[in-house]
Amino acid sequence: MKWRKIKHVFGADNNNEWMVTHGGNPFAEQLTEDVYRVYCTTRDKNNRSFIIYVDVDFADDFKVINVSEKPVISPGEPGLYDDSGAVMGYLLNVNGKKHIYYLAWNLKVTVPWLNTIGLAIQNEATGDFEKFSRVPMMDRSNEDPFTISYPSILFDKGKYRMWYGSNLKWGKIQDDMDHIFKYAESDDAIHWHRTNKIHVGLEHPNEYALSKPFVRKTGDLYQMWYSYRANGDITTYRIGYAESNDGDTWVRKDDQAGIDVSDSGWDSEMICYPFVMDHKGKRYMLYNGNGYGKTGFGVAVLEN
Repeated sequence: MKWRKIKHVFGADNNNEWMVTHGGNPFAEQLTEDVYRVYCTTRDKNNRSFIIYVDVDFADDFKVINVSEKPVISPGEPGLYDDSGAVMGYLLNVNGKKHIYYLAWNLKVTVPWLNTIGLAIQNEATGDFEKFSRVPMMDRSNEDPFTISYPSILFDKGKYRMWYGSNLKWGKIQDDMDHIFKYAESDDAIHWHRTNKIHVGLEHPNEYALSKPFVRKTGDLYQMWYSYRANGDITTYRIGYAESNDGDTWVRKDDQAGIDVSDSGWDSEMICYPFVMDHKGKRYMLYNGNGYGKTGFGVAVLEN
């Protein structure tokens, strides 16, 4: 597989008080034949995260033709599970209603942060996404006692299947964590049974984190794109790739991911948080570059 980078599409640049920097974690929803609504994550001057959207015209050189006038999801009030921010995770249609599963985070004292998974459901009358609960949809548990992160969800074989991030430990420094991908199932896309099985683990020298899986199923083949952090002398994120015949047992094939950092520019230091989609017979990837999405997102196309 080989991806050809096309262009940098969007990055916040002091657009307003909740869109000062970033354009992280892109996720596209088709609006018309050529226009996609790309949900992404911006930050304010205090580094809090907000979910917004930009509408992108694929037929007009991936031009941004509209930007949301207000946040789709904002941080919660002080003390709640998402008071430091809401980060775009996954958009899913459940029984005709749009659900956004988002990474919710709190800054901590003894460890850097606590992540959980929040849920917001679109109000059909207003079009706004409303938080499902004042507590996380999916919180820490005996299976995941430290922190959990970004979900990728498919309705497959009569059930909802989720692949998500989980910390195996914390340490004195961030590099001491082991963040991997686990698995859960649900009948209603709200209440989840966790298997506690590691579906994708760490493999590279010095590697300590996998982040934000994105799973697609084509025929009988499950494909997963994700970010992995550290590989020998490389200390920043790169985009990885894995395959499975059942969604349960995965084989990492990072050497086949087909995309790497550029020689210079907005994605020359790292690439991360891939979203893969098909449009008019071509496969595209939206992805982030330097600073975990601080420079916004770009688009690449699969060449073979």
